Amino acid sequence: MPKDVFYNRTHSLRRKCVAIWETTSIPTYYEQVQSTMTTDRSANIGEWPLKAYKNIDFLTSPDARIIRVLAEFVEPQGRLRREHVHHTIVFFGSAKAPSPEMQRTDGWALRLGKYYDATVELARKVSEWSETISDPGKRFFVCSGGGPGIMEAANRGAKEANAMSVGLNISLPQEQIPNPHQTRELSFDFHYFFIRKFWFFYLAKALVVFPGGVGTMDELFELLTLVQTKKTAKYMPIVLFGSEFWNEVLDFDAMVKWGVISPEDLNLFRVFDDVDDAFVYLRDELTRRYVSKGA
Repeated sequence: MPKDVFYNRTHSLRRKCVAIWETTSIPTYYEQVQSTMTTDRSANIGEWPLKAYKNIDFLTSPDARIIRVLAEFVEPQGRLRREHVHHTIVFFGSAKAPSPEMQRTDGWALRLGKYYDATVELARKVSEWSETISDPGKRFFVCSGGGPGIMEAANRGAKEANAMSVGLNISLPQEQIPNPHQTRELSFDFHYFFIRKFWFFYLAKALVVFPGGVGTMDELFELLTLVQTKKTAKYMPIVLFGSEFWNEVLDFDAMVKWGVISPEDLNLFRVFDDVDDAFVYLRDELTRRYVSKGA
């Protein structure tokens, strides 16, 4: 209903209530007002007073920002619980990595394209393995940012294994188009980056990072910081896939040399170039820490 029509109708109802108040006793007032409100509602005049949780203008205003923030905490929590998602393996990487259906003629497209293929294969393998875990509560779900590129490849691999997967989408002016491979019931669309990051980490039991740009680095270093500073008590194996990329883009040894990180920090992650090796590492670590001992 247009705002001006709504206000005109509710003000009309208010005037009727005032007129009844001025001409009747209190018991009669409530009886007549109830009758008037019932009649006006059935005539599609509108509800007055309007409940706050039905007021779209309020819910989308700066005053209700905290409510919108809480909604992005609470709604995913309920949906994930209903779908029995307790553990995830999070995949990060470039949104620009082209799928086999796209043209891979440029140098960067060829390089990133092979990582798209590797992501599909690794996500398929961990999903197939997870489906063999007898206790459904201990199974692991592939989780991505829900968009194109490496994110699409992760959801695609899970889909090829006939497994459900999570997509934590976010509203962006570019690049973030939900991919068709994420499970519809586990597809979310966030407005706030920090809440999306919370859901990436909260259920994560492993992190796999493929070559990516600023967003990938942001997510990697934020989670590395949480593990390094022991702000989380849970164990989480971290895989960096593609040594040719990571050795060129990030020089962790130089960080140790400069004294900005400790030599022990290099043990926070493992670098792999082979899908089978990465899968065996993830399977063995997750089995030892979560499946055999319990989560």
